[in-house]
Amino acid sequence: MAELIGLIVAFPLIGFLLIGLGGRRLGSERTIGAIASGAVVLSFAAAVWLLVELLGRAPKDRTIVLRLYSWIAAGQFSAEMAWRFDQLSAVFVLVVTGVGFLIHVYAIGYMHGDRSFPRFFAYLNLFIFMMLNLVLGDNLLVTFLGWEGVGLASYLLIGFWWDQRFEGVRITWTGDAAMKAFVVNRIGDFGMLVAMFLLVLYAGTLRYEEIGDAVLRGTVIPPHIVTLIALGLFLGCTGKSAQIPLAVWLPDAMAGPTPVSALIHAATMVTSGIFLISRMNVLFAASPDAMAVVAAIGIATAFFAATIGLVQNDIKKVLAYSTVSQLGFMFTALGVGAFVAGVFHVVTHAFFKALLFLGAGSVIHALHHEQDIQRMGGLARYMPRTHWTFLVGALAIAGIFPLSGFFSKDEILWNAFLHGGPWLWAIGVTAAFCTAFYMFRLYYLVFHNTERFDRHHMPHESPAVMTVPLVVLAVLSAIGGVLGVPAAIGGGVFPHVLENWLEPVFAGSAQLLARQEHHASHALEYAFMAASLGVALAGIALATKFYRRESQAPARLAERFGWLYRVLWRKYFVDEFYYATVVDPIYRLSVQVLWRITDVAIVDGAVNGIARLVGRIGESVRRLQTGYAQSYAVLMMAGIVAIVWYLASGR
Repeated sequence: MAELIGLIVAFPLIGFLLIGLGGRRLGSERTIGAIASGAVVLSFAAAVWLLVELLGRAPKDRTIVLRLYSWIAAGQFSAEMAWRFDQLSAVFVLVVTGVGFLIHVYAIGYMHGDRSFPRFFAYLNLFIFMMLNLVLGDNLLVTFLGWEGVGLASYLLIGFWWDQRFEGVRITWTGDAAMKAFVVNRIGDFGMLVAMFLLVLYAGTLRYEEIGDAVLRGTVIPPHIVTLIALGLFLGCTGKSAQIPLAVWLPDAMAGPTPVSALIHAATMVTSGIFLISRMNVLFAASPDAMAVVAAIGIATAFFAATIGLVQNDIKKVLAYSTVSQLGFMFTALGVGAFVAGVFHVVTHAFFKALLFLGAGSVIHALHHEQDIQRMGGLARYMPRTHWTFLVGALAIAGIFPLSGFFSKDEILWNAFLHGGPWLWAIGVTAAFCTAFYMFRLYYLVFHNTERFDRHHMPHESPAVMTVPLVVLAVLSAIGGVLGVPAAIGGGVFPHVLENWLEPVFAGSAQLLARQEHHASHALEYAFMAASLGVALAGIALATKFYRRESQAPARLAERFGWLYRVLWRKYFVDEFYYATVVDPIYRLSVQVLWRITDVAIVDGAVNGIARLVGRIGESVRRLQTGYAQSYAVLMMAGIVAIVWYLASGR
């Protein structure tokens, strides 16, 4: 049975190799798309098979490990190439392969006619392969292999249209955006590497199970080292999952094709940080200081990104900032110890964010790659399937009952209040209000309001290969909340499926946190549910008033609060700050010192100086070669005389 884990990982790798090496020789676009999509759906089928196997076991025995070989052995330390399929990895594998399969199918229609169609699908399969290594790794080293692999795949896919221009802060080409993502993530990866070195030094292992046991014993790793390790891992998470201070790369990652954006935001890369902290929950639970940092950064990012999303006009960038904000909610949940709530929001977010990005791609496809929502409007009548499915996604992310986003976001806010305090809850609710407002601002400006698109290219509904995945994701976004029905609503009839399923994974952290249960009444929980729902409805109502029809109110507000609008429009000047304090000084140091002095003056000077010296010596020696026989005879006689004199004088 363990061999099925190998198949889960192997299928996308085989797809990558087949398409990457075969290219157009494999046949039509449909054949290439079928190979890529088939590889992912086979992984999904294998994961379902293993899930059924786990369901037949006792909760404590729901772990299957496939050990391939010893990867590194040095002294007492060893690390294996091994994959682990348990309750947590099962959730992430199903999301990665299930949602990833729908995105692959959608991309067949979206990328039709692209000159590099095979290369695109080879990269998509590579992305899935690396993400599966990340979530299936039995130790941090295998996870880090996937961690770096998704960074490589994202670089290749963000810069896929490398010769196209892209508008961003100090960014001109899509390749610049890809490089920005790559470099920013390397900063976070430094923290993860330091954490791994500390684990090897103090615990002597990188296996998750052994790390958890060492932390629970409490005598192996000193408390301050536990905090350092947790913060190092979290720095890596802020890079991969786009949190403050490393969130700047994700909005510019919109330079890639829209299916790439959906894959990065919904099913793969940005959920890596949530997975890692969830997997290392025991380590984080052992450090209250690290948990506080995670919660603080998470809620600050949720608010930061949600406010920026209020004024964005690029349809994909609005969704990008919504992703950053929703990831902030997930980290807030992890920071207050609500690990199940964080994972639950990963699942529901995968459904509605994939739906929203693919819906946006359908709009972009219909409008011949137009992305400015100020140049859209009235598309509901031209694109009914895209319109209705997008509306479901917008309602879900806004947190409207009974769609999936209501249950997962409300659970996060409720736990933020119980374990983090009223201020944490208040900031989260404010971010939720902004989310509902900017999502329906986007919805109305795209699908209603006045028609503002170029009438030389009339919009049209996307083909079935693109709209069928939208319908499936809309259904999942609508009913996904059944995975986490709270006791206040379920009343024992509808259990919290994910909480029961993941309980063994988070048993160690529950033991360390050892909280007194908050016996809050259902009435209080109902009140908080009503408050969060009311806030979401208020955001929708305000967006309806401003953007359902043509109105001058938004322009008047922007003019009245011009300074605030400029701050939000310029994204709090974070990019400008980084360029002024980090990028430009390093660039000047590189050009003026490392290049002009070290490289040109010293290194090149030494090399060129030696070359000139050898050249001058050669020039002098060359004069001995005159080409005249008389000269050679004279020199020969002189040599003979010198040798005879030397031998004679030696006697």
